[in-house]
Amino acid sequence: MTPSFVLLIELGLIALLLLLAFRMLTLVRNDPFEPATAAYAELATQAPAPQPVKPRGFSAGRGFASQGLDKCELITRLHILLSIQERHCREKGLELDTAPHAVKEYVAAWLYGAACSLCDKSQRHSGALVTLVSQLANRKTGLRQPEAVQVLSTLTGSATLLACFRYGVEGAEYWNEHRHVPTACSLYSAITSNAFI
Repeated sequence: MTPSFVLLIELGLIALLLLLAFRMLTLVRNDPFEPATAAYAELATQAPAPQPVKPRGFSAGRGFASQGLDKCELITRLHILLSIQERHCREKGLELDTAPHAVKEYVAAWLYGAACSLCDKSQRHSGALVTLVSQLANRKTGLRQPEAVQVLSTLTGSATLLACFRYGVEGAEYWNEHRHVPTACSLYSAITSNAFI
């Protein structure tokens, strides 16, 4: 039984090798890749220099712009920025998830300012951006999403919320260029400068 089993395995391996060879031949025949020639090298030297990439933003209407920052990239940037600020607050003795309700509203306003800063100017203050920020504020602080949307929609009615928004814009602009937020524009400064905690 053992010699027949070994023979069966050998036949199976040979069949797999033949299948692999056949598959490689079909891929080579159907692949449009051609080796580089002098003509290709000449075209490469005549190609125009790459243009600088424009900042990508958020789509105002249906969600996210195809030429703009995609949703995942924006969420990633906001998560990184908010995590840095959350750690800074924690080091100063302020826990955002257990903070008073008003402080959570200030966090949402700061985060909205940061999100607006990271988006293209034409895409700011869109419904999709408000939704994204309210969801993130809910996850990070526990502020309910409808409450966060309400805070963001009535932002200009409160001097404190508006100040937090401006801190967020300035902090994110600086972070986008230098990868750190100055203390003067930090979330902790926005909260402590505009509220008694």
